[in-house]
Amino acid sequence: MALIDITEIAKTYVMGEEEVHALREVSLRVDKGEYVAIMGPSGSGKSTLMNLIGCLDTPTSGSYRLNGVEVAEMTDDQLAEIRNREIGFVFQTFNLLPRTTALAQVELPLVYAGLAKKERHQRAVDALKAVGLGDRLGHQPSELSGGQRQRVAVARALITHPSLILADEPTGNLDSKTGADIMALFDELNSTGNTIIVVTHEEDIAGHARRIVRLLDGQILDDAPNTPERKMPTVSASAPVP
Repeated sequence: MALIDITEIAKTYVMGEEEVHALREVSLRVDKGEYVAIMGPSGSGKSTLMNLIGCLDTPTSGSYRLNGVEVAEMTDDQLAEIRNREIGFVFQTFNLLPRTTALAQVELPLVYAGLAKKERHQRAVDALKAVGLGDRLGHQPSELSGGQRQRVAVARALITHPSLILADEPTGNLDSKTGADIMALFDELNSTGNTIIVVTHEEDIAGHARRIVRLLDGQILDDAPNTPERKMPTVSASAPVP
């Protein structure tokens, strides 16, 4: 069974009297354990697709089944629960609370899940150790480097043992060496069975994925395994290159 099964979804935004078609009948299947990069230029629809996959938004039409469950049929409370339980988010801006320790940041999803203090404490310690921050448990974001902050965000994403890790430009605020370290961490996580989707506009970041999906004008332009000999798809001279 597919983890993500998207069938002909469309997303239309109404801006005054104008309709903006962000996605046009997109179909996408992602199986458990896959490592997928979603690419595209500004306005291609990749952020809209990420929001739909992450249950942060719902499609105008079409079907999205996550782990076999139709997302459109969920209530707001059910969507919030599935975001907390099934999806681990990693954002470009880290999204950490400014005056909260690394340990407390990572514990937070387990607080929402209702776990006992002792269990969530131990799981948070283990998660931070797993990303190389076992000696930074009591540090606040201002006391951590950019790479360390993103590692806290990764630990927080992993803490609920989610079905999917969804990363939006995860190296966008990092220097190239630190970004490479974070991507090496994603590579390791995927090798242990985690399903990862990375949304990026950078070819070198997408190069870590096993499969690359390219969007253009709200549609999938190309979807293929990432192989060394693979070339960029050809588009017309008037169209932006993804």
